[in-house]
Amino acid sequence: MHVLRTILRPGWIALGVVVAAFAVACFTLLAPWQLGKNSDTERRNDLIRTATSIETEPLAEVAPSSTFDPSSEWRSVQLTGRYLVEDQALVRLRNVDERPAVEVLTPFAVSGSDRVILVDRGYIRPQEGAVPDIPAPPTGEQTITARIRAAESVSTDRGARQDNGTLTVSTINPGLVSAVTSTPMDDFYLQLSPDQPGSLGEISLPQLDTGPYLSYGLQWLAFGVMAPLGVGYFLFSEIRARRRAAAAASASAAGEQSGQDTPRSPKPTAPEPDSRAHRRQQMRDELRAAAGTTVVHQVGRIGHGPQADDESRDVRDKLTRRYGD
Repeated sequence: MHVLRTILRPGWIALGVVVAAFAVACFTLLAPWQLGKNSDTERRNDLIRTATSIETEPLAEVAPSSTFDPSSEWRSVQLTGRYLVEDQALVRLRNVDERPAVEVLTPFAVSGSDRVILVDRGYIRPQEGAVPDIPAPPTGEQTITARIRAAESVSTDRGARQDNGTLTVSTINPGLVSAVTSTPMDDFYLQLSPDQPGSLGEISLPQLDTGPYLSYGLQWLAFGVMAPLGVGYFLFSEIRARRRAAAAASASAAGEQSGQDTPRSPKPTAPEPDSRAHRRQQMRDELRAAAGTTVVHQVGRIGHGPQADDESRDVRDKLTRRYGD
């Protein structure tokens, strides 16, 4: 009953609700979020390892249609066509080698088909307060080698816009560029390999490491377990402390009750008057008084010896008169 009253206190109830919500979030949101990112990173690394181990093949064999196949990402393909410079766009707010960069997107019309694929030609460094000068790609039909990449998600608050007559976007999304330029494009884009016609600053392949996501996910799982255990430990400690305090109070009350019930020892009584003991005590007191008087009297008589016989007779006479023979 005492345990139940302790648990049902408002403070413990509120703490239990918060900890339960935190544990649920750890197991259903936070840990899956980090573990999911770890899985995505491992899948990307596997695709890159596989793609880099395969020779470059024609685009029609790796991606025969405009629909993106996730298993073909990072594959190196070769295609022939021409750049559509009039539909070119810049990707702002990018970062390459830990420095600001602007990536250049130029659509590429594939020869012998009606397919148009958005090509990321690489990056240039931005200029403060002005649109950077962008080297034009070569005109006419060109054969290029590039890697297939999945389209990035579109940010709802940052879309396409015109900046001094130049189309700029915030993400590499062929659908976004297609909607602005009214040019149909494939669902994926191509990242141009270095030393190709129209290539700019090289964008290297991602590093093949999984990052800290796995450890973060395990940490969230551990937090989800430790939080309820911590509350249980503190609750157990408080219950134990309350029991100890109650036991100490009971022992103190029992001690006080036993002290009140214990009979006190009787005080010594004085001897009754006219009893033999009373007379003996009175005789002792008078003898002490007489002896003290004798000493004072003897000291007061300087030059004379003590008269013990006279004093003794006086004492005996006094005692005889008071108590009889």
